[in-house]
This record gives sequence, C-alpha cells and structure tokens, in this order.
Amino acid sequence: MKKHKKWLSICLVVCLIAGTGGALWYRQHKIEERRLSLIYIPKVVDGTNDFWKALILGAKMAAKEYNADIDILAPSEENDVEGQNELLKEAIDRKPDAILFSPSSFTESNGLLKEAKEDGIRISFIDSYTEEDIQDLTVATDNLEAGEKLGKFAATLLGPDDQIAIVAHVKGVSTAVEREEGFRKGLGDLADNIVDVVYCDSQYEKSRKLTLELMEKYPNLKMIAGMNEYSSVGAARAVKAAGAKERIQVVGVDSSQEAVQLMENGVFKGLVVQKAFKMGYMGVKETVRMLRGKSYDKDVNSGCELVTPDNMYSSEIEKLLFPFNTLRLS
Repeated sequence: MKKHKKWLSICLVVCLIAGTGGALWYRQHKIEERRLSLIYIPKVVDGTNDFWKALILGAKMAAKEYNADIDILAPSEENDVEGQNELLKEAIDRKPDAILFSPSSFTESNGLLKEAKEDGIRISFIDSYTEEDIQDLTVATDNLEAGEKLGKFAATLLGPDDQIAIVAHVKGVSTAVEREEGFRKGLGDLADNIVDVVYCDSQYEKSRKLTLELMEKYPNLKMIAGMNEYSSVGAARAVKAAGAKERIQVVGVDSSQEAVQLMENGVFKGLVVQKAFKMGYMGVKETVRMLRGKSYDKDVNSGCELVTPDNMYSSEIEKLLFPFNTLRLS
C-alpha cells in the first residue's frame, strides 16, 4: 500500500511538472503568435534622402518578417522638434507595444518618453538618442567612429595650414555633436585649422547657401566637411556650381545617388556611409525579440564605411551605395 501511494505521489508530481511546462509553452507560443504593434517616428520622411528611405525600408521589411505591424509617423522637416513631439504624443495615445524613435532633439522629448515608459510602452532609439538614458535599446551608427574615420581621411588631403569649415545638420542633436567631435579627433593637430561650424537644419538649399557664404568669408578655404546627407550634398552642390572643386575639397557623411555622381565628377573626395537599411532592420528585429521575451542586444552599432573614388565600385561598397538595386535583384 505504501509503495502504491509512493508511485501515486510520483505520478502526481510528474503530471504537475508536465502541466506547468505545457502551460508555460502555451503562453510563450501565444506570445510568439501575437501580432505586435509598433510605431516608428523618424526625424523625417523625405523621398529625396536615401538615408531615411533605406532606414525605413529596413524597418518595414523586418516588421513583415517578424510578425509585427509598423506605422511610420514623421514630420516633413528634420529640424521640426515640436512637430516630432506632437507625433510622439499621438503615438503614446495609441498605446502600441513599442515606439521606435529617432530623436531630433537631445533634450526636448524626455518628458514624453518618460510618460510612454510609465504607460508600459517600450522605447527603442534608432540613429540618435536623448540626454536621459530612458530607452530599452539603441541601434545606431557609432557616430564618434564615423566622424573619426572622416577626420583621419581628411587629414591625408590637407596641408599643415589649410583652412577647414564644417557644415553640420541640426545643432545639439547627438549625431551632429558626436560626428563633429570624432572629426576633430581624426584630424589631430589639423583640428586647429577649423575656422567655422555652421548648421543647415538638414536642408539642402540652406547648406548650399551657407557654403557659398563660407567660401566668400574665407577665400583661402581648402576643405568643407558635411555631417549628414543634407549638409554634405548641399555643400558639394555649391562647390561644383562655383567651379571650385580643384580648390576646395569636400568630404561628408551619408550617401545618395546624387552624392555618387558628385564623387564621380570629382567633387566629393570621400564619404563615410552609414548602413541605414541594416539600422532600420536591426532596430525592429531587436525590439521584437525584446517584446517576445527573447534575448536581445541593448546597444547595436550598425556600422559605417569610408567610400572614396578608389573603392566606390568594389562589390561590398556598391551594395552600400546602391541598396535599392541590391534589394530589387535579391
């Protein structure tokens, strides 16, 4: 009888363990199965800007692959902090599982992001971040590294007394601050030759006009460095139109079809190109893994490459410069 009771107890324990395990499996299966809701708020949606086009495409592709719905909400200009915060309020009201955010300001969205976290919404930063460490994860280029790569390359093109100007994008945003810091570090002692830093508010035309003003203000200027696609391409347009490509060397960050053409025409001497599609894709992928209770990377460096006329048509660089062609062929 005692033996029978002992076996009965063992069977009950086994059944209890199996039942608990089955319940946990079922719960995890339902979590895996549930379609997630994501809202991504980039700095801008701009059909003329290949960086944002590729990043958003990567985010959408990952959402499709990982069983998530993703809505894109964005202001019409990259420097519209107020407009971006209005969209952030709208996103919080909709209570998605996660908000993916590319902050245009280092400080002005902190209160709203805290509100989102208090409401149980997870926060992922893509491309840039804010003053407060409020995010659950970040996927971005190491912008210090990107700036330093550009600075080291630029230093090989310059003489000891050559003047340099920087055309940056939005004052105070983390990407602009870190790229400039990295650029100065990469230049080494030549950083003392930087005569001016101006901000184009991520507008091609404003960058072009600012560059013309710099060329007039500093007649001995030898280099202009752009810190994103808008500032880089706008500066290159000005130098090309002035017929000054032999006198003023242009380097920059980011790429587009126009930037490639400007490099082919000898205006751009070098570009540090971000892996925008990968950034968007990994941002969504890691967010989904987090939401589904899986292991995930909290800090992803999506990478960047230096592109020059010498390597621009190597197979790996071509994939980076022409991501849409690569996707159509795959």
